[in-house]
Amino acid sequence: MEIANKNVLITGGAGFIGSHLVDGYLKEGVNKVIVVDDFSTGSRANLEQISSERLEIFESSILDEERLEKIFRKHQVDIVNHLAAELEVYTGIKDTKKDARLNIEGTLNILNLSLKNKVRKVLFASSGAVYGEAQYIPQDEKHSLEPHWPYGVSKLAAERYCIQYHKLFNLNTTAFRYSIVYGPREWFGRVLTLFIKRVFLENKPPVVFGDGDQIRDFVHVKDVVRAHVRATESDEASGQVFNVSSGKGITVKELAEKVVALSGKKMQIIYDDPREGEASTHQPKRVRLIGELKEFVLHNEKARKLLDWTPKITFDEGLKEEVNWLLGNPQRWDVKPRV
Repeated sequence: MEIANKNVLITGGAGFIGSHLVDGYLKEGVNKVIVVDDFSTGSRANLEQISSERLEIFESSILDEERLEKIFRKHQVDIVNHLAAELEVYTGIKDTKKDARLNIEGTLNILNLSLKNKVRKVLFASSGAVYGEAQYIPQDEKHSLEPHWPYGVSKLAAERYCIQYHKLFNLNTTAFRYSIVYGPREWFGRVLTLFIKRVFLENKPPVVFGDGDQIRDFVHVKDVVRAHVRATESDEASGQVFNVSSGKGITVKELAEKVVALSGKKMQIIYDDPREGEASTHQPKRVRLIGELKEFVLHNEKARKLLDWTPKITFDEGLKEEVNWLLGNPQRWDVKPRV
């Protein structure tokens, strides 16, 4: 589909990934970008650098179906990128009903309104969390689906609804299973941001849980945006689920070493081994995740073949960019860690 002159609605558009999608679609020449965000985790600061008459922002929850319908109808939405969700694993563990309502019921609201208003394509932000512990790596889209957390369960349910609406109602939908997305404007509280803040802002060594051999897959947010744009343009994407990832693993220990090396500071990494669900002795407000995955690397060959998409930004390049962004905006992480 040609996306120039189309109206694009982005739920969660004031969030980390959503705000980069706003940038990306505006650069592609769409007619208008409509952001819907309740600003519970999204930030107006993420949109402040965007000066465009083609951007409209609405404060609304995805659970407010009446409000959403007015927005859909008024703006004649052609394309939806649905990112609004309960995004934290720990929050989903503590309040499973809230997690389910936002991630499942909220998604159904978006799908039903898209169907009713003849939206031409819906792109859904799922998660690699739908897989659970890896039986093999890299995990491809055929890997078994055994999520470890309520968050993964709700994302999987929402993803299945998206694909079902394509099969049952002929609504063009695409779902993306992200690996760990990073880059400028990333929200504080995940392992990379914890390391960067400790080293660059607090002048303290990073704290690694266990032996640091846990393997993670980081994909840059700009590569994620390119995947969304390619899927918007491609007829091959309809009814499909894609991993969006670097396809490469890095251990948490190596991650900490890279952050320290980039800083140029002489620091010894601290190793701590609290039990799952318990706090670190070195970072009392940081709790070790329950159900921590040993390995998490996603295969991206399907996106390469069907979308003609490849990740272009190396981790070292992306890490420097994120650090430079933080050093220019230190107030953005002047918050208590999310646990």
